[in-house]
Amino acid sequence: METEVHEAAGAAGHAGQAVGMPQLNFDYWPNQIFWLLVTLVAIYFLLTRVALPRIGAVLAERRGTITNDLAAAEELKQKAVLAEKAYNEALAKARAEAQAIIAETRAAIQAELAEATAKADAEISAKSAESESRISEIRAGALQSVTEVAKDTAEALVAALGGKSDAASVDAAVSARMKG
Repeated sequence: METEVHEAAGAAGHAGQAVGMPQLNFDYWPNQIFWLLVTLVAIYFLLTRVALPRIGAVLAERRGTITNDLAAAEELKQKAVLAEKAYNEALAKARAEAQAIIAETRAAIQAELAEATAKADAEISAKSAESESRISEIRAGALQSVTEVAKDTAEALVAALGGKSDAASVDAAVSARMKG
């Protein structure tokens, strides 16, 4: 019995030493190739039946989302172009209305200014005529006063020189002198 145990231990020990790395032992290659093929087939089926359809669905969803986003962006771009066109038309209309209001206001101001100017001219003309009449009255009054002072002065001078003056000759002399 001892020999059997020894042989078994020797065989186990011998087998353990002779094996080395199982990947490099040609005795295990058919088994390794079999499991490699089983693993590759399993990975292939796993990829084709589970992973790749999911990836394809995600890519298709992304492609659809991108296409929808591009279509929405194009639609929004068209709306923006229409909005800009409407804005420009409204702006031009507002400018035209503003110009019309400005022209109307200018015309109203010019009319009011012309009316005020005509009224002021009439008032100035009336005051000027009134002033001229007052000036002519003052001139007439001054001329009469000057004539009287001149007559009084002439009579006083004639009397101071020792002569006798008569009113008719003094009036004639002053009138002649006043005429020029």
